[in-house]
Amino acid sequence: MAAPDMTTFPFDIVGFDLDGTLLDTHRDLAEAVNHALALGGFDLVPLDHAKNLIGGGAKVMLAKAIDEQGGLPEVEFRKLYKQMLAYYGRHCAVWTAPFPHAGDVLGDLYARGVCMAVITNKFEGFARDILTRLGLIDCFKAVIGGDTLGKGRAKPASDPLLEARRRCGGGRMAYVGDSSWDVMAARAAKVPVVVAGYGFNDKPPHELGGDAVIDSLRELVPLLESW
Repeated sequence: MAAPDMTTFPFDIVGFDLDGTLLDTHRDLAEAVNHALALGGFDLVPLDHAKNLIGGGAKVMLAKAIDEQGGLPEVEFRKLYKQMLAYYGRHCAVWTAPFPHAGDVLGDLYARGVCMAVITNKFEGFARDILTRLGLIDCFKAVIGGDTLGKGRAKPASDPLLEARRRCGGGRMAYVGDSSWDVMAARAAKVPVVVAGYGFNDKPPHELGGDAVIDSLRELVPLLESW
């Protein structure tokens, strides 16, 4: 196979969402949510349904699961949320794995000299831990989590994408994500966005408003190359 042409690729930076874009994390997240639900006396969430709860970070995910069963006072919710985080910290990479072709895509972009960043609403510490366990952390110049920049500055705000671009040295950037949070953040940052149609989409992929939809990570580099 011919080596990639590093002189014609139109982007200096490619940013990736984590959950539902680079990594299939739904089972480990579901196990953490169910741990908290069981402690609170709630019914457990089916593993497949957990995909519908992902987006906006762990706190939003747990809140959705509890609200579906009638809700909980804030003080009691905070206790369960802390217990969920503690459980997830111990079990965040039991079932989690990269989506098909993730390694090939990261290797291809790296060979082209593209700077890569992870921009997620997961806590930065969790994101770094998982990427390290999976042997992927060295692919990324920046890892921006939901807590990295402080309260109110996670997606759908533009701040995480702008900070990732700054840490990567500036230049033309594209972003890949699977949710409305991702598309809104990219639009706010004026960054073209590819929707991961295979991910944990909170709407039908073609209704999320991205510039393009891919059904597999294998499609990403040729798509970006064509832009």
